[in-house]
Amino acid sequence: MRSSGATRSSYEMNRTQIQTFASEPETPEQIFARTSAREVQLSRLLIFFISGGLLFMLLPGTFLGVWNLISISDRRAADSISPAWIQAHGHAQVLGWIGSFILGIGFYSIPKLRGGLKPFALWPAWLSGAMWMAGVLLRWLANVYLWQWRVLLPASAGLELAAFLIFLHAVSQHKPDKSKDSGKKRLDTWIFVVIAGAMGLLATLVLNLAATVWLAMRGVSPAFPQAFDQRFLVLAAWGFMVPFVWGFSTKWLPTFLGTQPPVNRLLGSAVVVHAVAIALGLASFFRATTVLIVLSASLAIVALRIFAKPEKAAKTRGIHGSFPFFVRAAYVWLIVAASLGVWAANAANPIGLWGASRHALTVGFIAMMVFCIGQRVLPAFSGMRLLFSPRLMFAGLVLLSAGCILRVSGGGPRLPGDCSGRLVLAARFGDSGARRGHPARYQFDRHLSPAARRSAIL
Repeated sequence: MRSSGATRSSYEMNRTQIQTFASEPETPEQIFARTSAREVQLSRLLIFFISGGLLFMLLPGTFLGVWNLISISDRRAADSISPAWIQAHGHAQVLGWIGSFILGIGFYSIPKLRGGLKPFALWPAWLSGAMWMAGVLLRWLANVYLWQWRVLLPASAGLELAAFLIFLHAVSQHKPDKSKDSGKKRLDTWIFVVIAGAMGLLATLVLNLAATVWLAMRGVSPAFPQAFDQRFLVLAAWGFMVPFVWGFSTKWLPTFLGTQPPVNRLLGSAVVVHAVAIALGLASFFRATTVLIVLSASLAIVALRIFAKPEKAAKTRGIHGSFPFFVRAAYVWLIVAASLGVWAANAANPIGLWGASRHALTVGFIAMMVFCIGQRVLPAFSGMRLLFSPRLMFAGLVLLSAGCILRVSGGGPRLPGDCSGRLVLAARFGDSGARRGHPARYQFDRHLSPAARRSAIL
């Protein structure tokens, strides 16, 4: 009894001490140690998402894309390969690569950029990443190998949707610091645009789940029917990736390019027009959709002041000096992609034109922005490290641009003889070379002091 009483007394005393300690304010050293530990954990989480995205880009995405375009080049017909293989390639690139990047950067940066105080638990973020990548991998296996695809298709779509819902819950419960935002009653414009992109991604995943369940019950192959796939691609290609890029461009480009502050009302109008365009595309009004996409892209470019005279010099220390040129080139590709969509919607035989438009969007705009902005922010996000080689960054951007030019030229208008097929094949190897060099540029110099790293990043 005495032993039991002594144990209870000791427990109560320790509990009181813990409560007293918890109620005391933290010292600056304790705050720094806690913040540093949190930063290391977030950096590891980000590297996990980025590494997974790069693997999907290189292996299921680029490898299958090369194989598909070799088949098109040899047979000189875009409809000579399996639609399931084409869709596996697109799914790995859009959700496996770009989707993983969006989730990783979102988990890392959105709470910080909103100025929140209360951090979210990290285990749901790791669970979300594992579920997301498992879902993308299952989709690729089902489409390529056809093994148990009636089970794997809805399972993969369910995993992706659940992973994204975990992401939404984690970043949305992060409350901003009211003391810093005491005069603000509305969200910043860039957050509004990113939310629009998140809603587009959510709609994409919900529609994907519904379609895969339908295929599992009534379909004859894991490939979406052509008519549905055309509408689905409007949502998947334009509905979430483009608003996400616009949102982060609004936040980062005034700092990185030295551009003037964006015109918020005009950018909001661009997002509204873009949303109407996506809705019309889902209803198969492709002519109206493509015209409105040209309009929304033009409004966004003007609102972001991409080609306006900058207020100050671009921040290119630690990266290649061509960074501003390629960022602006990416927005040129956005207009090219939208214009090719108008052409395709009014053409008698638009198969090659639709492919050229999507390639101009996903490679010319999306991949170019990832290669530019990613190499600008990811070293800083990964522990204030430096890019391994700015020259390699430049070489990759040149190869990506050359490959995209060849691919769009070869996949657009009908060229004589086998010229179109050869251009398509050369373009894929150009894209592949640029993307295979991309992971090497995320090798960071670990031999510099923290002060030197910070000065190089800034």
